[in-house]
Amino acid sequence: MFTLAEPPLFARLRDARSVLIAGAGGGFDVFAGLPLGIALTDAGKRAHFANLSFVTVDHLPSSVRVAPGLAAVRSDTPGNDDYFPERALAMWLSRNGFPDTVYAFAKTGVKPLRALYRRLVRDLDIDAIVLVDGGTDILMRGDEASLGTPEEDMASLAAVAGVDVPVRLVASLGFGIDAYHGICHAQVLENLAALSRSGHYLGALSIPRESREGTLFLDAVAYANRVTPRRPSIVQGSVGAALTGRFGDAHFTERTGNSELFINPLMSVYFTVDLAGLAERSLYLDRLEGTRNIWEVSSRIAEFRDELPSTRPRRAIPH
Repeated sequence: MFTLAEPPLFARLRDARSVLIAGAGGGFDVFAGLPLGIALTDAGKRAHFANLSFVTVDHLPSSVRVAPGLAAVRSDTPGNDDYFPERALAMWLSRNGFPDTVYAFAKTGVKPLRALYRRLVRDLDIDAIVLVDGGTDILMRGDEASLGTPEEDMASLAAVAGVDVPVRLVASLGFGIDAYHGICHAQVLENLAALSRSGHYLGALSIPRESREGTLFLDAVAYANRVTPRRPSIVQGSVGAALTGRFGDAHFTERTGNSELFINPLMSVYFTVDLAGLAERSLYLDRLEGTRNIWEVSSRIAEFRDELPSTRPRRAIPH
């Protein structure tokens, strides 16, 4: 039974000992799991970080490659100096006294990605997985007006849906940021309502700015932006801006110069759901089974969308 005093996310993780927090959509998504990882570490649990990586994992030094398509990135791992989010997080973790390993999954299809998750579950004795999405793409079921950029998120969701661990959850952080990619956020809320009816919505959880988790998250985002000056994270920067009270069209990087932003307090709120329940609601996730690379994932999503007689019409959040 859940209570107001213990958010359902943490109630579900209460008995977990070793938790894998994995960025579902690649890029800087893993940073969205940092506040959760800090809270779990402070509660005496082992928190491990992983990310679907946009770097070429199999080109990393052999000393950090765990298996084909999987690397254990550390603060001193050589690689692309312009863009390497996993190393940026590992460097920050090392500077702040945390274990500095961040596992990097190759951007691939469901079948090999699931095998890599199973390898980590075995090697790290994982008993809970939390997929984190910087944004809301992962909450789309398939018939919305737009799916945003679903390939990586859906590959991760499908992969973990086939991994046998006691607890599997999804946490979305950055509500509103995906408007840039065409997501209709009224439909995000509609999907969460449907998940609530089926008993799979685990509620929303705000990151307090003055908390240890909030303070360290802001420091980590600022650090990552300093070490990745050419491609700072728009998503995590937006979450950080929201956490510090900025609102509306508040820009923090030249990368967003031609866009209108809507920074808002809901960006710093985790929306959490049961992973199996989310996977069951997807209209096309089964089509991704057996895919061996990300291009197959993209192709099968496109085929599904082409076959839809119509999509759910856009609607505005009343104002």
